[in-house]
Amino acid sequence: MNWAVEQPWVLAGLCLSLLPLFNSGLGNTPQPYLSLLPADNVSVIISGLLRLLAMAAITGLVLGMAGLHRTEQSRERIGHGAHIVLLLDRSSSMDNTFAGQAANGKEEAKSVVAKRLLTEFVAKRNNDLIGVAEYSTAPLFVIPLTENKQAVQAAIAATSTPALSYTHVSKGLGMALSFFQAQPLTGSRIVLLVSDGAAALSSDDEQKLRIWFKEQQVRLYWIFLRSAGSPGIFDQPQDSRDDNAQAMPERYLHQFFSRLETPYQAFEAESPDAVKQAIANINRLENLPLQYLERIPKLDLSAHCYQLATLLILLLLGINFLKVKR
Repeated sequence: MNWAVEQPWVLAGLCLSLLPLFNSGLGNTPQPYLSLLPADNVSVIISGLLRLLAMAAITGLVLGMAGLHRTEQSRERIGHGAHIVLLLDRSSSMDNTFAGQAANGKEEAKSVVAKRLLTEFVAKRNNDLIGVAEYSTAPLFVIPLTENKQAVQAAIAATSTPALSYTHVSKGLGMALSFFQAQPLTGSRIVLLVSDGAAALSSDDEQKLRIWFKEQQVRLYWIFLRSAGSPGIFDQPQDSRDDNAQAMPERYLHQFFSRLETPYQAFEAESPDAVKQAIANINRLENLPLQYLERIPKLDLSAHCYQLATLLILLLLGINFLKVKR
């Protein structure tokens, strides 16, 4: 049953809709005794219709006062897309340009570039369920997986909170993976990490992430926003003493992702155009068949009830003025 009311006790007023069965609402006029005349079927039908119109008008008023509505529903849909969690780095370095300098009127900050291009990415993904999370010192939940693209774009635009210094990528990944815990596995699952840096992971964090990625069957994409002069995720250290997670955390994070038992692909972007190209590649790769439930919000029907009752009452009043009075 998809219909419900806000105030069930008002439904007791539906008993009033039976009143037209006992009274047609037409006034009596002094006439000769008509029982000896043949039955007038047209008059019987008209009288019955008038009673039904009156009953419907009373019913509409009562249902309107009771707050009739259609409850929230869901329907199964099949399209092409994925379940995607956008995980955005909000460390202070994201507010710099790709040149490693403070943003000015000529060059955009990396965070601004990421938000602009991800907004365009979301607009092209018609059938995806998309969620948003961000992280710096701690992870921040922004919006759960939803098919509402306007809400997702608003959530991306809202990720302009003041940035912090630290980059706890393990906590951010843990929150991103938690988005899939309550979701049925009906299509491709993706975490899209957008970051300009990394931090060394503890052995405990690595073990937990291995288990969670395997359990949730999530594919991982990393768009690394590389600043000018900073080490890349594919670079080899020139000095063997620098070959460690503390000196080159991005390289070691990339190596950890590569060893996960899950599909993984990294994109190193050194300009807005490179970021755009990386997002276009992901958009092309992740377009598999997807089965999902579309949520249909609650619909208030009380206004329609009042409109119907008003129309019927006006109709009855018009018919009443047509009575012949002699």
